[in-house]
Amino acid sequence: MIKEGEMWYGGAVNEAHLMPFQDGYSYDMYGDTRGNQAVPLLTSTRGRYIWCGEPFKFTIEKNRLIITDAKGPLTIDSAGKNLQEAFKNAARRFFPAKNKLPDTLLFSKPQYNTWIELVYNQNQKDILKYARAIIDNGFPPGVIMIDDNWADYYGKFDFRLDRFSNATAMVDTLHNLGFKVMLWVSPFISPDTEVGREVAAKKLVLFDSEGDAAKTWSQASKPAIISWWNGYSSVLDLTNPDAMTWFRGRLDHMINTYHLDGFKFDAGDAEFYPANSISYKKVTPNEHSRLWGEVGLHYPLNEYRAMWKMGGEPLVQRLRDKKHSWEDLQKLIPHLTTAGLLGYQFTCPDMIGGGEYGSFIGRDKLDETLVVRSAQCSALMPMMQFSVAPWRVLSKSNLAAVKKAVDIRAKYTPYIMQLVKAAAKTGEPVARSMEYAFPNQGYAHVQGQFMLGSKCLVAPMVAAGNLKTVYLPKGKWRSDAGKTVKGPAKIEVEVAADRLLVFELIKD
Repeated sequence: MIKEGEMWYGGAVNEAHLMPFQDGYSYDMYGDTRGNQAVPLLTSTRGRYIWCGEPFKFTIEKNRLIITDAKGPLTIDSAGKNLQEAFKNAARRFFPAKNKLPDTLLFSKPQYNTWIELVYNQNQKDILKYARAIIDNGFPPGVIMIDDNWADYYGKFDFRLDRFSNATAMVDTLHNLGFKVMLWVSPFISPDTEVGREVAAKKLVLFDSEGDAAKTWSQASKPAIISWWNGYSSVLDLTNPDAMTWFRGRLDHMINTYHLDGFKFDAGDAEFYPANSISYKKVTPNEHSRLWGEVGLHYPLNEYRAMWKMGGEPLVQRLRDKKHSWEDLQKLIPHLTTAGLLGYQFTCPDMIGGGEYGSFIGRDKLDETLVVRSAQCSALMPMMQFSVAPWRVLSKSNLAAVKKAVDIRAKYTPYIMQLVKAAAKTGEPVARSMEYAFPNQGYAHVQGQFMLGSKCLVAPMVAAGNLKTVYLPKGKWRSDAGKTVKGPAKIEVEVAADRLLVFELIKD
């Protein structure tokens, strides 16, 4: 039974805007991570948590939380008094922090991804042009990510010569400009290719059961063909240690040959591992997704978009691609703070202005205010990532507003780095929901603001207009404009186009 006033969170990051869960909500985690991170954990505002270690289905129905289809034993713990204690108790027991960090450049400077500017036309000339434009337009160099379609086909781990005449020289130039360089990779292998035939012969991919549920791995001979967003491919079977060795060997080849610094590990969603396929070791689709996460532990410069479990590990988790819309901008705060509630503290919001390239197609003009507010929303999250070039799509004044957001981040970077290092030790979220930071004070449904650590309340504009309602908990708060407000209070603030609203707790 759900206790009086008790509210529940957890499961999938991409569902966070629907949290706390309402009557009628249902989610089956088996083979479905909702295109982002998921964890078999539920936590409540009354300090309870439910953990399974394996996927399960849950439904909220008439004041009951119903768990069904659990693939493993359940742990139900009632030792805590609030959401914060429920999280800490679960984390301590099931996904403790490892005291390790990803590459700190991912936090200390903005990131830049070539996706929205180049989409599938990744090429040496335009990547260098983009990198130089970053600097020429007054943005600090940081990590730059080369996105999909840099190879002749999936599984071929060399740059395609028709678009990259000298990829090693390109990466060296990017280093000289002050960037570290990441490269997009996935677990997919184009099947009708030299590499595709090689990995199939070595049995490094998932196999098709061909309708025979009794068929064993040793008997299987036909690779499973997976439908994903960019075609049909084989997929690596990382339950096979030889596949893991082969894949890491290819990644290390890319680092050694082209001087790369790390990788953006895309895909890996549980849905790409059909339950009726045959793998070296029989596991759930979710476990295949987790094994994809294990690859990144060898590369401090990493980023993931899909994950199962792996909380407390030094892996960067990015929110799922968001559309260029106000509706999706409003999801950033609940999604990012819920990632923290599931043990993912090294989190990146989606690309500024949106990373779902379909929502850019056919647009003569972007919503400039949306791009600015998106940059402000990301500025004091653990990371901020650009893709669409602000200098290309914004007016002079709006570009100045985005650069001001970057400057605000620079001002708070020492504090962010302090929080990130603490998170590596304690597992405590860097970005915290209001309910987490101020338990049982009526903030469970507040999604338009968050706490950066324990002292900074960040309230970006995430809707059109310039009027923001802010909920200040008990204490004495100083705004970015220097005004002092005594909480608890609900206030309305007029927010200028270039302003990011921040309140600092100066006295509890």
